[in-house]
Amino acid sequence: MESNNYLDLTSWEAVHICNLYSMVSNKEAIREFAKFLRVATNADNLKAQPDIFANGYGPVVRNTAEGRELAVCRWGMPSSEDAIGTKKYDSGTTNVRRSYLPHWQPWLEVENRCVVPATSFAEPDQVGRTFKNYWFALDEDRPLFFFAGIWTPEWTSVRKVKEGPTTSDLYAFLTTKANAEVAQYHDKAMPVILRTPEEVEQWLTLPWNEAKALQKPLPDDALKIVANGLKWDPPTATPSHLESKHEDAPAKTPPAPSPQLDLF
Repeated sequence: MESNNYLDLTSWEAVHICNLYSMVSNKEAIREFAKFLRVATNADNLKAQPDIFANGYGPVVRNTAEGRELAVCRWGMPSSEDAIGTKKYDSGTTNVRRSYLPHWQPWLEVENRCVVPATSFAEPDQVGRTFKNYWFALDEDRPLFFFAGIWTPEWTSVRKVKEGPTTSDLYAFLTTKANAEVAQYHDKAMPVILRTPEEVEQWLTLPWNEAKALQKPLPDDALKIVANGLKWDPPTATPSHLESKHEDAPAKTPPAPSPQLDLF
């Protein structure tokens, strides 16, 4: 995890992968892109979220028995027993690289697929070991895109010791080899990014033996570095398609202990 105003750097392992991203688009843009049919109650008043941290809450568009739905879920899928070890809590696995492992097989088919709306994501500089965040987007206007994700409903576990057992719908997104822009600062991995409605549709509808082809890096030169620093740095002038439909800013709260990472 990155060290910034809201976080403490707790371990070297925690800075190996994306655990911070931004979603400052709006419900109407997400609907047009991902074609969801219904909105869960907890997403009725969806706000822009400049900083979404691991074990926090973010919007997803998910497949459900009632149809494609926009909902807010907790970031971090259930970790494997090996990853939890002797700890008395599981703050979740935020990034799934090794999708071939048996632990992930129950959640890879269509019924547990989701896409995660985002406008930029941060990777800490672990190549130069400065751990400064570099923020990546499709271009300087930070258009909407989606991470390819999976989700599971009503999972009960101890996410934070001080919370005790909680029950939440959980999500994570897949990662893959870093492309050239990300690798110059963070050569471990990058999120799986879907840039078109067609790719979103494929991820949400194809059987896993076909959908897994989308777990690949973006082409080189497909991303731009739009900011660097310890936390989200908004554009000087926010493009209209990124403006929130709500004026009140989301509260920033410290995340849970470092999530499990699925790197290799």
